[in-house]
Amino acid sequence: MATTLTWLGHAAFRLDTEAGTRVYLDPFLTGNPKCPENEQSPERCDLVVLTHGHGDHLGDAVGLARRFECPVVAAVELRDWLSASHGLPEDDSQGPNKGGTVSFAGVRLTMTDANHSSSNWDDGKIVYTGEPTGIVLRQDGGPTIYFAGDTNVFGDMALIRRLYAPDVAVLPIGDHYTMGPEEAALAAELLGAPRVVPCHYGTMPLLSGTPDALRPLLPSGVELLEIAPGESLTL
Repeated sequence: MATTLTWLGHAAFRLDTEAGTRVYLDPFLTGNPKCPENEQSPERCDLVVLTHGHGDHLGDAVGLARRFECPVVAAVELRDWLSASHGLPEDDSQGPNKGGTVSFAGVRLTMTDANHSSSNWDDGKIVYTGEPTGIVLRQDGGPTIYFAGDTNVFGDMALIRRLYAPDVAVLPIGDHYTMGPEEAALAAELLGAPRVVPCHYGTMPLLSGTPDALRPLLPSGVELLEIAPGESLTL
């Protein structure tokens, strides 16, 4: 069985692994104007992974966790807040920090740095939900995938290349709230991944970056894997 990656619009993805594990990453499904209607009520979920606490990434994580009784992996402060304010079971094994690696359902997840912010609303007030992260996802016999989360480009992406050698880099390109095409092209160079999947664009007018703007800026030999919301890639 091959690994397949399905874009659900914005920065939401569904990953089906070689072993058949179904992972939802930043599952902003309900209220996501780019998420196809037939993808807004998942039939199963084995694992939820979050890069940070903003609503357009936290999305349906709590609902999925309750419905399918599956783990939710997020940075420690965010994971603790989900327990304290949203009733998820307390489980320190699901709340690593940057540099930490955890394993669930045959998937290894390593948290990396990301340059962004992370907050949400709680009882009418904005609350801090820990630092944002990227995620390196590894599985036996499958490709290594780096999900940058919301970030600008930063020089230590070269360390992600050195440590994890991702086969695929999932990068935001929309600009305004994250890096745009120019920074994403440099990120691709620093990461050394031969394939790049763009995301976090086209959801709203402010997110003006496009794959067409990124494509000519990418290093020679890097393949841009542009997909529409609801479409899947075999990795």
